[in-house]
Amino acid sequence: MADLFTLIEEKVKGKDVRIVFPEGTDDRILTAAIQLAGKSILQPIVVGNKEEITKKADSLHLKLDGVDIYDPHTYEGLEELVQSFVERRKGKVTEEQARKILLDENYFGTMLVYKGLADGLVSGAAHSTADTVRPALQIIKTKEGIKKTSGVFIMVRGDEQYVFADCAINIAPNSDDLAEIAVESANTAKMFDIDPRVAMLSFSTKGSAKSDETTKVAEAVKIAKEKAPDLTLDGEFQFDAAFVPSVAEKKAPDSIIKGDANVFVFPSLEAGNIGYKIAQRLGNFEAVGPILQGLNQPVNDLSRGCDSQDVYNLALITAAQTL
Repeated sequence: MADLFTLIEEKVKGKDVRIVFPEGTDDRILTAAIQLAGKSILQPIVVGNKEEITKKADSLHLKLDGVDIYDPHTYEGLEELVQSFVERRKGKVTEEQARKILLDENYFGTMLVYKGLADGLVSGAAHSTADTVRPALQIIKTKEGIKKTSGVFIMVRGDEQYVFADCAINIAPNSDDLAEIAVESANTAKMFDIDPRVAMLSFSTKGSAKSDETTKVAEAVKIAKEKAPDLTLDGEFQFDAAFVPSVAEKKAPDSIIKGDANVFVFPSLEAGNIGYKIAQRLGNFEAVGPILQGLNQPVNDLSRGCDSQDVYNLALITAAQTL
């Protein structure tokens, strides 16, 4: 784990990356932001009432040196953000509605990213995933050619690093969705110097069981290969056939994946969420994320059960996405 994040720190440091943290009065957020500022790794912007944030920092015996504090209620550029938000929402909100909406810290922080006043956003320590993702989808939106955003975790244990997707966003992805998730997850893996070998997971290996669920994954494999013909990708696999060479030799001897996959695409959010939590809790993997894929600018969501180290790590990854 140390090697991965040390590498990211080295990449990010000195690049003047600005990350906004909407939950400025949360102990974990404030602790991580102050640590990042103290090491001069990036420029933190915390959102909230300055007096409350200062009081919180004092209670934690921390100094706010190098941390910018933006309060939506007193922010001088709020009217400009309001006008941009109304324009971005294409008449779906009035100016009066926009002023009220932008007092919400997640909407405010997301607008800072959209306007280039911050480079990325990290939220979710005290908010639901929907609270973080909704403003991003309305304001930042997905990249051209990307239909849906998706959420991945980087699973780290010592020198081991894997990508699990989608564990955060899409409840019941169809074949096209799964193919898009697979290609985007491979791109995320490359960002962190992981050479992607993608396994599309199911409860069947290469047709060993037949159902609508397994057919969906098999079709997703075909679509993904059309989208990215040079990508090392195959399926459908049971997890052991994707991960254990001896099992792969028996169950899928002709596959390009030889039990050496490092990017795992789950067939549903239910499976992905359960899978990453089992690896985290029983396998002692560090679960970093979810990292949101497919957006024009990086916005990432924390688990509400996170600690300050999780915040620190996700901020680093968010900063790396801007480079």
